[in-house]
Amino acid sequence: MWQPVLMIDGFILCILGLSMCIPAGVDFYDKNPTMSPFLLSSMVTLFFGLMLFLSNKNKISHLSLRQGYLITFVCWVTVALFSSIPFILSKTTPDITSALFESFSGVTATGATVFSDVESLPRSMLLWRSMLNGLGGIGIVIFAAAMLPFLGIGGMQMFEHESSDTTDKLMPKFIDIAKWIIGVYLGLVLLCAISLYWCGMGRFDALNHALSAVATAGFSTKNNSIAYFNSAPIEIVLTLFMILGALPMTFYIIVFRKREFEPLRLGQIKYFLKAVVLFTLFLSVYLVINNDIPFLKAVRLSLFNIVATMTTTGLSSANYLDWGVWTAVFFTLLSLHGGCIGSTTGSIKVMRWQVLRSYFNKVMISSIEPNRVVPIKIGDATISDKAVTSVFVYILSFLASIGGVSLLLNLLGYDFITSVTAAVSTITNTGPGAAHVISASGNFAFFSAPAKSILCFAMILGRLEIMTVLVIFTKSFWKN
Repeated sequence: MWQPVLMIDGFILCILGLSMCIPAGVDFYDKNPTMSPFLLSSMVTLFFGLMLFLSNKNKISHLSLRQGYLITFVCWVTVALFSSIPFILSKTTPDITSALFESFSGVTATGATVFSDVESLPRSMLLWRSMLNGLGGIGIVIFAAAMLPFLGIGGMQMFEHESSDTTDKLMPKFIDIAKWIIGVYLGLVLLCAISLYWCGMGRFDALNHALSAVATAGFSTKNNSIAYFNSAPIEIVLTLFMILGALPMTFYIIVFRKREFEPLRLGQIKYFLKAVVLFTLFLSVYLVINNDIPFLKAVRLSLFNIVATMTTTGLSSANYLDWGVWTAVFFTLLSLHGGCIGSTTGSIKVMRWQVLRSYFNKVMISSIEPNRVVPIKIGDATISDKAVTSVFVYILSFLASIGGVSLLLNLLGYDFITSVTAAVSTITNTGPGAAHVISASGNFAFFSAPAKSILCFAMILGRLEIMTVLVIFTKSFWKN
């Protein structure tokens, strides 16, 4: 069972090792006096990657579902572990646990950081953090396309079409889907970087923030995040590309290849965009009335920070905790929203909330008309009972995971607010939390080594959709 898992893991580590040459090149270009830590990191990663790949090389004719789970979990963890080597060798982090936290945060596209002054970091290290965001963003989309359908909680397989094929095949082979996804993803990053450059952002900052925005990750090259630039055009561009990153990548493929809009995917996109508009109007009106902020500025502040939170990006143009006491709860709930399934975002995601709302509507109608048969539908699509059960189990597991991580942090001595907000921000992969110490103006450096280890696991747990990780720790998974 392990041979193909280790072979694929080795192949991915080889790609990771080669990618480390890019920040090493930046170190060489900047003429840093010491040898780039990325060179040694690249050699170590390539050595282990080639060793795993060559020692387990074999033609893979078939992968079982269990192997799929193992590949997903093992690859994500090992990539995060080896990605921490540059942080350790460069001594930019005070200890190994902090290096692991930063690495896990980057690979899972969470955007939480242990650095209080990112502007003091070498450009190579800033680029590496953004590259980890980019790798994590594209990785989760490919994972969603490959694995989530088997869980019954991920894609269009939860719908039973009344007059069409029940399969969700975009192309004959998954490799074709992966190629298209990578093409679309890189195209969005390039377009975002060019747009940011045209809006006045420097080329280096533009590339870093493009990787962060499309991956809906959150790492920035500035201590004050996007507030540093104080530019409406830059915020508009980033808002647009955070939204584009929050849409299903397969949606773009269908539009490009078939020149048509797929109704089911379009349904969750409409729901997501409506939610953005409604929340933005609500918060804008509040800021105008209670904070005496001009309406256009209120819309600008509200839209950017709401989109950044709902898409679990974590970039910020202002500290929303200064707007009122209630905003901590408001933005915490927004971070539980998420974008569309099949996107780079974390958290629960739109379609599952649509299923929950449809089921709630069925219960309400049935309580008034007990004999009426009410199907659970989203638009014209009927949802199977199995899919509904899967969604409920997923949401329950998600919330239980938040509770479990919060309890562990609380047992380590952290107060209730810090524990809960840290758990929410890491499991939803949002990054900054709704407590001042871990907000956009704070960081996670003060957490102890055990706490950081717990939060690393929480980030992986959230990034891999909870069930993918938990199923590996069940007895039935390891039975022959």
